[in-house]
Amino acid sequence: MTTEAESGTITIEQVDAATTYPLRAQELRQGRPLEIDEDDAPYTLHLAARVDGDEVVGVVRFHPADCPWREGEGSWQLRGMATDPRVRGLGVGRALVAAGLARVAACGGQLVWCDARASAVGFYERLGFTTVTADYDLRAVGTHRGMLVELPIR
Repeated sequence: MTTEAESGTITIEQVDAATTYPLRAQELRQGRPLEIDEDDAPYTLHLAARVDGDEVVGVVRFHPADCPWREGEGSWQLRGMATDPRVRGLGVGRALVAAGLARVAACGGQLVWCDARASAVGFYERLGFTTVTADYDLRAVGTHRGMLVELPIR
């Protein structure tokens, strides 16, 4: 998937988990292991964004997981979402999530949920996610809210 951004062309590609680790380390996992359970499972989808084919500037992971706030099958969790601060606001994160949601829907996914950092709630709302919980604290990470979006997005 390719999208135009102010700074150039954003390319989204499926990658292995290890490709996401440098940006995860920089933005999300300071002082914690880079690996997340099931990173290497065959059903886990890792996407990376590059601007003009250069270094990875955004990453996200999707994997099948029961939603804690809605029963039913076809739920996937969005996790490990990070963008390089140098490209925030240029559409990289939006392109990553949109590509991921499209791929999850193509796999039969019916709902995507996430533990959204409080500072990212507005970002997810603009992408069609709905807040379904009050604020809660994820140990060692901070304040989050539960959010979800039903697929396909209408």
